[in-house]
This record gives sequence, structure tokens and C-alpha cells, in this order.
Amino acid sequence: MVEVFLNGSYIGEVQNAEHFVTQVREARRQGVINSSVNISYHPAFRHVTLETGKGRLRRPLIIVRNGQAILTEKHIKQLQKKEMLWKDLLSQGLIEYLDAEEEENAYVAITEDELTSEHTHLEITPLAMLGLCTSLVPFANYIQSARLSIGSKNQKQALGFYAANFGVRMDMDVNLLHTPQIPVVTTIMHDISRYDQHPSGQNLTVAVMVHKGYNMDDAIVINKASIERGMGRSSYYRPSAAPELRYSGGLMDEICIPKAEVKGYKHEKDYRFLEEDGIIYPEATVKEEDVIIGKTSPPRFLSSMDEYNLAATARRESSVALRHGEEGVVDFVLLTENEEGNKLVQVRLRDQRIPEIGDKFTSRHGQKGVVGLIIPQVDMPFSTTGVIPDLLFSPHGIPSRMTVSHLLEILTGKTGCLSGRFIDATAFDAEPEEKIRKELVSLGFRENGTEKMYNGMTGEIFEARIYIGSMYYLKLKHMVANKMHSRARGPIQLLTRQPTEGRAKEGGLRLGEMEKDTFVAHGASLLLKERFDSDKTVIPVSEESGLIAIDDTYQKRRFCPLSSDNAEISDVELSYAFKLFLDELKSMCIYPKLQLKSRY
Repeated sequence: MVEVFLNGSYIGEVQNAEHFVTQVREARRQGVINSSVNISYHPAFRHVTLETGKGRLRRPLIIVRNGQAILTEKHIKQLQKKEMLWKDLLSQGLIEYLDAEEEENAYVAITEDELTSEHTHLEITPLAMLGLCTSLVPFANYIQSARLSIGSKNQKQALGFYAANFGVRMDMDVNLLHTPQIPVVTTIMHDISRYDQHPSGQNLTVAVMVHKGYNMDDAIVINKASIERGMGRSSYYRPSAAPELRYSGGLMDEICIPKAEVKGYKHEKDYRFLEEDGIIYPEATVKEEDVIIGKTSPPRFLSSMDEYNLAATARRESSVALRHGEEGVVDFVLLTENEEGNKLVQVRLRDQRIPEIGDKFTSRHGQKGVVGLIIPQVDMPFSTTGVIPDLLFSPHGIPSRMTVSHLLEILTGKTGCLSGRFIDATAFDAEPEEKIRKELVSLGFRENGTEKMYNGMTGEIFEARIYIGSMYYLKLKHMVANKMHSRARGPIQLLTRQPTEGRAKEGGLRLGEMEKDTFVAHGASLLLKERFDSDKTVIPVSEESGLIAIDDTYQKRRFCPLSSDNAEISDVELSYAFKLFLDELKSMCIYPKLQLKSRY
């Protein structure tokens, strides 16, 4: 006897488990029982499991009988003519959904050529094993799996045309590529996902060669003229909002130009862009500290007496100004209401981003890299036909990464551009390489994609033939303009007196053990004394009790409550974070005694 479990609960036993499982499957295919039921038999454990629970991952497969798929050409033609729908395939028992449990009992063929009498199912398409972004990668079956995964994730970070109504949206942290293009080398998923309506890259001429070490490791070299013609240009949008909030006692915020008597009033020039209503006008060019929405608020804390005398209460300044390091042009001003029905002002800033050294670019094959050099067109290498590449890619990124698909895209992209057609490079079902090579020869080029090229600076011909072609490149959202940050002195935290954290707060840069080692290696070890005193403080310490003494500047005396009157009190230079640590120890009733020794 074999035990039967339904969703993990024991429901009975059957004598012939294999016959029972076959009967249930046939009943499901004929529509007698619900198609969401999955059944599997585990001979080693001697139990049958039935699953009907929600949230399981299930995938469709074509049913195979006697080594033949029961979905025939006739059915496919009916589907193409729309005489038959997907649900009809399911109801007629031509396809079925399997979950992970039932898949253990299935023997699935990837392609129809592989079918044998032992197979139970056939994949609808081998592409089904890949997700949406991964199936956008051309020649995905000619690439190392880890790189394919990286290439898939990189596409999610690419700038493009994300929504057609971007002009009236107030989205946070948005990038928009100015001239996005459809790739020449496509896959079936580009058609299914309507990629032509939201492209996120550009077709560039790429040469695989080194250039004076400026595309060392993963770096790339870019043609300056290509940038001037609009390659990789994008706009960065960021909204700011200011609501008129209501407070207890009938008090409200007010959006206006703050008056000089308001508490916290900035400089007059900070408000220079505000119009009469206290809101900035569109197309104003603003920089950090400039106010874009003027606002005043009632005081934070009211005493019981002040509530009756609101006229005399000074309001405080609470305007929205640009943060540290921000700049741009006011793109759009929106006046609306929030959920509570209060006035809400939203201002969207626009900033043009032109590719610069340090910006990140990638192909669809996980070959990401930053711009190492932008060189004038006259110094770029050129081919015998006068073609100047937009981008130079280092050949050293290929052997270790094993991204053959990257090289194939350059070759097929070249053929597609020359013959004026799109090339299908769907994983496991791409156009044959031999056919593309023959087409390239018929167009008057070498079948291996290489060409004679000349040094742009000397005019000499390169000894090696250079692999050159067209390729779809993506600009990623990681740009230098968003990340560049430095500071000297600036704001500090209240608790530890150390510099604040983060670029937006004008924060400091942490120096760790490894950074310390680089200073020592450079022979700049004395610099560490300055680097490590961001929260330096001098405190009086009683040498008798070892505790922090009291420095009473008003009475001009220093003493320690736990020491005698004539106890020696010395000044000690230490980190304020350490002083805080001593205070925390004292709060736990631990006596942190400092034993002082003479420095000299």
C-alpha cells in the first residue's frame, strides 16, 4: 500500500500507485478534475502527493505520447489564424501546467529532435527557461551563464524611454535617454515585449582594440565627435514637493516669499527666483542653496500663553531649497492638492547629462565598463573605407569572461547594418553564423569581421587586423555627476561630533584600515594624524580618580567631585566618540578609570 497526501495532509492509501497517478493525470487532461491539481509519485518514499495550494510556480509543457508531441502543425496553423486560443490548448489536453513536484516525474525534451519514447513532455520553446530581460540578450546560448545573468541585470539599469507620458509625471530619480534606438540584432522577445515602444540603448560602431592603456581592464574609449552628435546624452529628472500642512490650534503653513523678520531667514539672493506666490518659475537655472518653493511654518513649540497671542508669534522659515551638489533647470511646476485637501506644490528639476570620464556603459552581454578617455575624432583609428568607431572595447575582456555572444553581435550587427535588416539572434534559434558570414562576404567585407585600420595619430596602418562592427550599447544610471563628492570642514552629528554621513548631507569619507595602509605605503603616515581627528576634543581628567573632571569656566576653577581639592587635573586630547563611550560605561555603573602617563 502507498500513502496519499493532499497538500501535506494524509488522506488515505492506494494499492497500485502508478495506475492511480496515471488515472488522475488523464482525468485532469480531459477536464474531469481541475487543471490546477498536480500529482507526483515517489517510489523511494512510497507516497503519492497531490498539490492544489496557491502561490506555486507552474509552467506549461506540451504533452508527449509514444515519442510524438500531440500538438501538431495543424494546431499551430489554427493558433496563427486565431481559430484556436491558448485556453483551448489547455481544455483539449494538448498542454498542461506542471509544478516543481510533478516535474520530478516528468522527462522533458528541449527540442522536437530529441524526442524518444521515454519522454513525457516537450518544451514549448527552449527560450522559456529564461526570464524577460535575459531573453533580450542576443545569442544567449553562446555565453557563460554568470555573464548572462549580469547582462540581464545590467539591462534593468539602462537609461531609455521609460514612459511616453514622462512630461506630465512626477517620478522620483528618473533618467531619460534623448535618442534611443531599436537594436539591429534582436530576439523574439523584442517583438513580444514591444521593445520598439520603450528602447534603452543605441547602435554604435565598436572596434575591439587597445588604445594607449586608456581602455585597460573594463574601461572603454569613446569618440568625442560621437558625443557631440548626441550619443549617450540623457536628462535626469528629480521632483521636490512642499505641502501646506495644518497644525493643531488652526495654524497652517504658508507658501509665500518669507519676510526678513521670519526666524531662520536665509540670504535675500537665495529667494531671487521666487515669484509673487512664493513659487519658482519654469526654465529657471538653479544651483545648490537656491530656494525653489518659499514656505513659512508656525513655531514648533507653543507655550500656553502664546496660544492666545498668535499675532506676536514669530513664524519660522521652512522653504524647499536645492541640496548640496544639486543643480539644474526647473522643468515643470505643478499646483495640486494632497489627500487632506491641502495645497501641494511640486517642482521638477531637469539636468542634462553628457557622457564624461567615469560614466558607465555596457553591452547586453555583461561586458560593463566605465569611460576611460574621450578622444577627438582626428586621433581615433579609422578603416580603409573611412569608418571611425564610436567606441573602443578592450580585447582582454573576452577570454576570461567567455562572452562569445558579444563577438557574434559585433559580426551580425555589422551585417545587419550593411544589408539594412534586423537579425534574429534568439537563444537556441538564431540565424546560422555561416549564413551571416557569407552575407558579409557578398557585401564586400571579410567573413571574419576584421578590417585593415590606420592609426589616427600617425596615419600608419596597424599590423593586426581589427575586429570592427556594429553593436547595441546601453548607458547605465551610474553617472559621475550623481556620485562625485568631496568635503573639507562641514556639518557634524550632534551625538558623536563626527562628520555626517552621505553625499546629500555634505558628509565625510570614512577612512578604514586599508585606506590607512595606502597612506603608510605612500610615505604619508603623518597625514593619518590629521585624518583621524575628525572628532578631536580636549577634556580635563583627574589623575587621582581617573575620571573626566569639571571645567567651570564661569568660576575659573577645575575640580573632580570624587578627588581631593589638590588633585592634579590634566588636559587630554582624545576622540569625542571615546568620551561618549566612557559616558555610556558610567551609565551602566562601570568605573572607567583613565591612568595617565607623561607624554615626554
